Amino acid sequence: MLLPRPALAALTALVLTPLTVAPAHADPGRAGGHDRGHHGSRTVDVPTLLGRATLDADFLAPGPPSGAQATPANGRTGPFPGQVVPGFSAMLDNGDGTFWAMPDNGFGTKANSADFLLRMYLVRPSFEGEGGNGTVALPDLISFSDPDHEAGFPIVNEDTDERLLTGADLDIESVVRLRDGSFLVGDEFGPFVLHFGADGVLLDAPVPLPGVRSPQDPFLGSAQPTLPASKGFEAMAYDGSRYAYPVLEGALTAETDQRVRRIQQLDTRTMRYTGRSWVYRTVEAANLVGDAFMTGRDRMLLLERDNFGGAQAVTKRVVEVDLGRTEPGGHLVAEPVLDLLDLANPDEIGEGDGYGTGDPFAFPFVSTETVVQMRDGSFVLANDTNFPGDDARVDGQPDDVEIIHVGLRRQRVRTGGPTVFAHRGASGYRPEHTVAAYELAARQCADYVEPDLVMTRDGVLVDRHEPEIGGTTDVASRPEFADRRTTKQLDGRPVTGWFVEDFTLAELKTLRAVERLPQLRPESRSFDGLYQVPTFEEVLAFARRTETCDGEPMGVIPEIKHSTYLAAAGHPAERAVLDAFARNGVRPGRTPVVIQSFEVSNLRRLDRMTRFDLVQLVDCSGAPYDQVVAGTGVTYDDLVTRAGMRGIARYADSVGLCKDRMIPRDADGSLGAPTDAIAHAHRAGLTVTGWTFRRENSFLPLEFRSSADPAAPGDLTGEIRTFLAAGMDDFFTDNPDIGAAVADSWSS
Repeated sequence: MLLPRPALAALTALVLTPLTVAPAHADPGRAGGHDRGHHGSRTVDVPTLLGRATLDADFLAPGPPSGAQATPANGRTGPFPGQVVPGFSAMLDNGDGTFWAMPDNGFGTKANSADFLLRMYLVRPSFEGEGGNGTVALPDLISFSDPDHEAGFPIVNEDTDERLLTGADLDIESVVRLRDGSFLVGDEFGPFVLHFGADGVLLDAPVPLPGVRSPQDPFLGSAQPTLPASKGFEAMAYDGSRYAYPVLEGALTAETDQRVRRIQQLDTRTMRYTGRSWVYRTVEAANLVGDAFMTGRDRMLLLERDNFGGAQAVTKRVVEVDLGRTEPGGHLVAEPVLDLLDLANPDEIGEGDGYGTGDPFAFPFVSTETVVQMRDGSFVLANDTNFPGDDARVDGQPDDVEIIHVGLRRQRVRTGGPTVFAHRGASGYRPEHTVAAYELAARQCADYVEPDLVMTRDGVLVDRHEPEIGGTTDVASRPEFADRRTTKQLDGRPVTGWFVEDFTLAELKTLRAVERLPQLRPESRSFDGLYQVPTFEEVLAFARRTETCDGEPMGVIPEIKHSTYLAAAGHPAERAVLDAFARNGVRPGRTPVVIQSFEVSNLRRLDRMTRFDLVQLVDCSGAPYDQVVAGTGVTYDDLVTRAGMRGIARYADSVGLCKDRMIPRDADGSLGAPTDAIAHAHRAGLTVTGWTFRRENSFLPLEFRSSADPAAPGDLTGEIRTFLAAGMDDFFTDNPDIGAAVADSWSS
């Protein structure tokens, strides 16, 4: 149910142009015991750009010169001959095609925003795509002021009659309109909730959040802050009747879990907090809550964003939570609504205006901070430009203020076909095992993402291909960790480097991921040093609020790495994996999850512990290390025999085969004749998943290489189709976009 709220005028009906969207990747089926033979179609909601309007980055509103101390960036240096409109941090729908839109405190700090007047602008977007010209008009404004001395602390314009408020007094970030037409504004300096009349006059003293104070709190004195700077009430929602819900943008300094964002309840009749609060957990600790909007009595939209822009952006998502529904871990369940980096744009609205303006369309701004749901269910979003710092669209050019209108269009997609497993994410394009790689994999229509799991010194499951992290993080360049370099025996062989189990999670989070194959993947290398090592629970959070291209929940297929090694180091992983599932509401039969391992004994234990599907991985040579330690003599050669596959079927649902186990290569590097491994697996009732399919010539059979250049892309499509024709059911790939295209055509 949409929020009932007063409007200044009756809502003008929107005429939505019929849209056509290219077919999405078909439903893959599910690994391990799920029906894969059905081919049909289903209807899904596709987020679609309906309209876009922009306000020029250099637009100056009436007012005094501003920005004298603004940090020079992207060729712009203050002072400016008027007041810059540096984007919008909050918006209100007036119901007549106009909005009240509110910038924040100006240029980001108290120190450089003393001449920036706090305002709300009446904006009238003329949406390109809906018959408009793509511009934004600002016909009116409201200035915030404190003529009655309600603030309780000295302000910049202390001795003037109007006492206009500035960006050195308050950092306003969120706004809701009460039933009497007055406004509640969320501030970050206190953090405070501020009550303004419809004319912008401060009506009451700022309302502090008990026990929470930022370093910019004007009443802080000698007390210690409990909240980092600029992490106050970036978001606030209103239920249309009595309660407002201010949301902290970041975590309290004392939070053990830095992913926690606390939602408070404020009684607007008494202007007091009720004592009720809820916990929302971001995907990663560095992410922020940019806005909130009530869609019903207990249902709320939350806008979560990272702090990257342009091609580096990872998370710009709108999710919905129900205040009455929590995960077993106590945090709110988040359901996916919009991925703002992947909006269908079949009419090519804004095409050619910079990064992300094609089809699909991306809203890739660092400070994506506004979401409004319209009465017809569509969404309007806007950005803060941090003027003149952000340049997400065009390098070196300050971003315009953009207002976009997004709808959900029903679309039919085909179902059936092979499952596409994103190997370590879209690892052909982003550093592997990062949320950036997983997000890209989802946009490229993968059905599952694969986190490889190892454990930190303090027992936290994290996502790395191996315990040794010298090749996948920047640890080698960190002098503070130079003494951690050591040599260990990893599955019976000496390995020198830095090992996850020698780092706490806090230490590991200071590192950044790098491309493991920089010579083969220079594009991915350009993202080195940006992204953190995710925890397993962060990957689960990503998956729980992500849908595949066919509208299904995103699947997760964790691999427990080196189980025997981890257990010997005091970190048995199997129970930890199941506990993480339980805390995050991941249940067999309700969430697409498959657990895999190269070892045997841990899968047998898991078969007794859980109903999740299991995959026995089979390497090209050698033996499972647990079998080596136990002295059984069992090798991977034994597992691919007819008897071996029958044995696997007693505890696992699927077998993951090295490509050479299915079709080995001849001496010249070309494909030879298929083996009996697939047939043995199918007779035993096992699904066959092949690994790993990569586009670079270095990894391809001779007949599918495009040249002698090992880094050049070859014919990955041809290779995958050859293995599917040989009977392979599903596959892992570093290039989910190519894999999804093959799967889609294979199911046709």
